[in-house]
Amino acid sequence: MSETSAPESALRCPCRSGSGYAECCEPIHQGSSEAPSAERLMRSRYSAFALELASYLLHSWHPDTRPASLELDEGVKWLGLVIEDTVAGGPFDAEGIVEFTAIGRDADGRFEQRERSRFSRVDGRWMYVDGIGA
Repeated sequence: MSETSAPESALRCPCRSGSGYAECCEPIHQGSSEAPSAERLMRSRYSAFALELASYLLHSWHPDTRPASLELDEGVKWLGLVIEDTVAGGPFDAEGIVEFTAIGRDADGRFEQRERSRFSRVDGRWMYVDGIGA
């Protein structure tokens, strides 16, 4: 499992928020700030997949559902993220749902991965619980 270096701070964040990586997902990846909502955690996890930050993905996974290890497919290039819907997951919620489409490319060509992900707070931190194909 490799940890790819993050993009330069001036580059746009892979999560497609419109902000630079340094202002968006990088502080969450580095642990200097927490995701304030389920959607922000989802965006940070998408960016972590795009940047091959497996350790962050495991760190942001709920302990009850987290795998022991994670092997990322280095043959996948993530191209974009579209947030389709959010239910709860705000600063005063304990749980949230984010439905999204992630666009990628692999050896077989372009593909879309649709998922409805569940998030929960653990000790005040948003964590990914699980997801089902949407």
